[in-house]
Amino acid sequence: MKIRCGNESAKKKKAMRKRSSRFLIGAAITAATAGMAVSVSGLAQTETPALKTPWGEPDLQGIWTDETATPMQRSPKYANQEFFTEAQRAELDKARSELLGRDRRVERGTELDVAGAYNGQFASIKRTGARTSMIVDPTNGRIPPMTPEAQKMAAAEREFRLALLQSTETCKNKSVGCSGGKYDPKPSSRRADLPPRYNIARMNRFDGPEDGALADRCLTAGLPEFGAIGFRRIVQTQSGISMFYDVGQGQGWQRNIVMNGSPHLPANIRQWYGDSRGHWEGNTLVIDVTNFSPKTDFQGSRENLHLVERWTRTGPTTLEYAVTIEDPTVWTRSWTVKQEFTKQSDQQNRIYYEPRCNEGNYGLPGLMHGLRAQEADFAAGKGANPATHDIATDFVGVEDDPLQ
Repeated sequence: MKIRCGNESAKKKKAMRKRSSRFLIGAAITAATAGMAVSVSGLAQTETPALKTPWGEPDLQGIWTDETATPMQRSPKYANQEFFTEAQRAELDKARSELLGRDRRVERGTELDVAGAYNGQFASIKRTGARTSMIVDPTNGRIPPMTPEAQKMAAAEREFRLALLQSTETCKNKSVGCSGGKYDPKPSSRRADLPPRYNIARMNRFDGPEDGALADRCLTAGLPEFGAIGFRRIVQTQSGISMFYDVGQGQGWQRNIVMNGSPHLPANIRQWYGDSRGHWEGNTLVIDVTNFSPKTDFQGSRENLHLVERWTRTGPTTLEYAVTIEDPTVWTRSWTVKQEFTKQSDQQNRIYYEPRCNEGNYGLPGLMHGLRAQEADFAAGKGANPATHDIATDFVGVEDDPLQ
């Protein structure tokens, strides 16, 4: 896996904040040792004349990334405070920078201690953003309450995953991965059951590929995408707009926005990234997205997810993204998220290597083969029951980001 970011000097003097700094970048993945730094540009305060394409439309083209870190939801301690003070940002930056290079362990010698794949060296830490949350509506910066039906589904999925973990050391040691569950040395009778609905997350078995998380299968959750690491490359033509998302561990994907005024696809046609239909409202690109697949998931929402995105060029090097999210079967009201992107150098990023996801190409078959070998050993009396090993809990021992 490679992380690529363009370098660009911060040139705008009129900004919501007057500070330029370089990212704190943790040691990159695997054996890569090349450090990367990106300068942070301020957010535009005043409207600037819209840049236009040769055919007269607002020009959103370029490579864009969010150069600062902002939590999705606002911590209750900030109440209705929409923006951090400079002192709060400096304090958070200091606390978060101290995570780099640290390696907090779970109880040494336990299964999770040995299995831990990530520590502080794998984390990329960006400067704290101006906002206390990406959510701007509701004004408390929090995701609205879930409907009773959505709460029941979330509880059913959690109960199922805990049942598969019950005979593992994770539950025996009351680790956070078993929070809400209980230990039973006998494997659950639900081990062969189907999950409550199509699985998108990791569970404690690998009877088939769909027991793995989407990332294990080189799939991405799709829209809306608020990934902390990655970029969006926007290309416009007179008849359509294309957006490439570089996200995850090689799970980059392409999205095409239909701009000819035609209606959405029939309701029986479902797509992984939904059906995007766009139009211009002044200098803003407005995209209506429906027709999601029931095999994708955003915060519990699946085929009924509806997005209204607004992309606005706010300056030569700044782009605002706002998306209103709704699903009346999951949340009691709609909610809106905002992000600010900074333009990266087209010249320095002119060479781009196609994403390659080794998790699905090698890791997933290896996981399935390993479980079959363990089952054969157990049947022959040569090893422990695979159901007593935790292969689902991840990222144990990584320090909590105080910003999140």
